[in-house]
Amino acid sequence: MSNIRIGRLRGGLCVYWDDPDTGKRKRYQLDSRSRKEAEAEAIDVFRRETFKATPKGADVQQIWDAYIADLGDKPTAKTMGYTGKAILPHFGPFLPQDIDKALCQAYERDRKAEGKKQGTIWTELGHLQSALNFGKKVRMIEGGTPHIWRPAKPDSDKRILNAGEIRALISAAHDPHIRLALILLLSTAARVGAVLDLTWDRIDLERGVINLRREDGATRKGRAVVPMNASTRAALQTANDMAMSDYVVEYAGGPVKSIRKGVSNAIERSKIGHVTIHELRHTAAVHLLGAGIPIEKVSQYLGHSNVQITFKTYARFLPDQMQDAAEVLDFMNFRKAN
Repeated sequence: MSNIRIGRLRGGLCVYWDDPDTGKRKRYQLDSRSRKEAEAEAIDVFRRETFKATPKGADVQQIWDAYIADLGDKPTAKTMGYTGKAILPHFGPFLPQDIDKALCQAYERDRKAEGKKQGTIWTELGHLQSALNFGKKVRMIEGGTPHIWRPAKPDSDKRILNAGEIRALISAAHDPHIRLALILLLSTAARVGAVLDLTWDRIDLERGVINLRREDGATRKGRAVVPMNASTRAALQTANDMAMSDYVVEYAGGPVKSIRKGVSNAIERSKIGHVTIHELRHTAAVHLLGAGIPIEKVSQYLGHSNVQITFKTYARFLPDQMQDAAEVLDFMNFRKAN
């Protein structure tokens, strides 16, 4: 919330900001006596005074705008901006308590008529739920948080590369920064953003550790601290010797904003067929599970907040781990019965 400031008033601290509608300065005395305490209290005062509900309460448009403002420069704010183009024309004027299952189902029908997939609709309605959860948290919604109905989440048809396809893909990456990015994506099971964010101060070549986390908390997606294997260590050592910036994946002495085109070119040259960048993360996860790595450890590797997320996403890739259960139910095996 960069538009609020903390200052002095009557021997204590205050919060002030310029009203965007009137241009007049608003100023409120704070109870806090230290600067650190005042920063937290100032945000609460700003929310209370700026997002005051009308007699009937705040509508979805107001809550959505407040949520984006609260997110600031986090990547989620940009995502919510995109989703809002679909959600707000349908839900914007409604009060949260007026949103029911029928309204959500009508949204589903409209979006399907526009050619959108069920997975997209599921995600968009999930973003609406997140916005309303925020509205409840900052008291823009009185009473309980409305439950947003969503269609069933479709089963994913993720493409999983085998070991030969992975080697072909990496070999087809002619640009050093694309090759390094692919090695990191597949050896850390990280998201693209985490790899492109990675700086050398979070690489410990001596201990063989890669810290994918950011101290500023700029992303809500979980990130892990993972060990590096021999191939990854060798690739990082070579890159470190030639580094021209603080970023691990760099081009022309600076950070790389996108590797989409470079990866697409490598995929085309490798002749492995269609695969998306995000499916490389799923490929890494499935290879870990296929090798018998416990799902709890895979969950930690992926940076998931709890193992249930991992299980829900990858349970269908674990049939081999249920073989012992199937053997118990083999009632026609007379030798076993005897």
